[in-house]
Amino acid sequence: MAASRILVADDDEAVLESVTWLLQENGYEVVPANGGAACLEQLERNAPDLLLLDILMPDADGCQLLERIKGEERWRDLPVLMLSAQPPEEASVRSLGLGAADFIRKPYRPNELLARVQAQLRVGALLRSTRAALQRTEEALVRAQQDADSRRKLVDILHEVTGDLSVSELLHLLVRRAALALGVSHCSVILARPGELQAQVVAAFENPGLQQLTVRLDRYPELKAALESGQPVLVEDIDTHPLYEGVRHVWGIEGIEVPIRSVIALPFSMDRRQYGVFLVRRTRDQERFGPADLEFAQAVITAAVAVIQRAQMVESTMADNARLEHLAQTDPLTQLLNRRALAERITGEMERALRYDSSMALLLIDLDHFKQVNDTYGHLVGDDVLRDVGQLLRETIRGCDIVARYGGEEFLVLLPETDDAGAESFAERIRLAVEEHLFAREARVEPLRLTASVGVAVFPAARIESVADLFARADAALYRAKAAGRNRVRL
Repeated sequence: MAASRILVADDDEAVLESVTWLLQENGYEVVPANGGAACLEQLERNAPDLLLLDILMPDADGCQLLERIKGEERWRDLPVLMLSAQPPEEASVRSLGLGAADFIRKPYRPNELLARVQAQLRVGALLRSTRAALQRTEEALVRAQQDADSRRKLVDILHEVTGDLSVSELLHLLVRRAALALGVSHCSVILARPGELQAQVVAAFENPGLQQLTVRLDRYPELKAALESGQPVLVEDIDTHPLYEGVRHVWGIEGIEVPIRSVIALPFSMDRRQYGVFLVRRTRDQERFGPADLEFAQAVITAAVAVIQRAQMVESTMADNARLEHLAQTDPLTQLLNRRALAERITGEMERALRYDSSMALLLIDLDHFKQVNDTYGHLVGDDVLRDVGQLLRETIRGCDIVARYGGEEFLVLLPETDDAGAESFAERIRLAVEEHLFAREARVEPLRLTASVGVAVFPAARIESVADLFARADAALYRAKAAGRNRVRL
């Protein structure tokens, strides 16, 4: 398999050489471009799978260059990663708004750069395959429309379905466009799982506001037959078709008047766990369905289901990526941010404090004598206590504050726009909240009472130049708080 080709555009020779070397060492084909003009030249000569673009270059504004690239149809789907030494709040918002796929801050971290490159190459490959499949489907539909004027309506359906829509939006769009193309008043999509006696109507032309209507399959024999056989079902007249013999008897007993005369049920597969039926119906005052209608309906659903399946793949990939990112940043016991994730947030807040001549504080909270809880009541009770503390801290902090688990029985709270006095006051509030809270009430008849010590570090301050320095200052303050005994808050 050919290596992915990556175009790297940066005026900084050191950055250009280091990124080129890193990517080549990891098996990528790299095309370097020193500046904006060179970037455009290389885009014309080569067809990269990914572009790494510097925001600030002497001969070009990276964001303007990005806007120009995204404005051209041939480069519309090219994923672009922006590189910049600018503050992320400014650079990322601007570049992402212009169509960039991601943003990486200089100086870059090699592992992060490689991970983001790999992620965007996967998404780009999926998008290209999806568009190729859509292109092939569209070509097939264009050929089908040559048989009759009615086939021209397929092009409208496909064009509308190929937009950047979710699966739910595509289903609602499908039933609307298919109903218009087929000239029917009733058109819906029903999803069911193998072996179940019920199904869910997830989209209906006759009822656009419908959401997850449950229907019994024994009352809809055409659905049951389509799902069980996996074959299309054409019912020209439900009054005479043998498939409805049993249910017609039920209608008579219950006095139900059915306005439907003719039905087409087209089964399709959503995934291994879920199957669907594209159901179109005509009322008694409309022309009955025939074989030609079935053929046309099959062409519509074949094209649309291919797009829906691609949309499902994209949604699933995005959901998996979001889930993995959440897991990487979250403490599994308390569901708070973990120490690594908070360290990244602290870096941004320290930079913000320096830029806007403000201050921020970090609180390091330790539960006193927590080992006794585990030793006396067991680790399950101890885990309940830690979850309680996490929830208590979430309820105590302000909306702009961030709380994380540091490890063991220690927690961290990041307080933006907070000076020494405010930090100490807030720390005392947290200390009192822990002291007054009743813990592990569900696990014990008598709830537990705990105390906490809090170490406070404020930035900017002398000899604090990094996140590690800030942690060390808070840790030292915590040590002094514990040594102080009853008064357990220390700066």
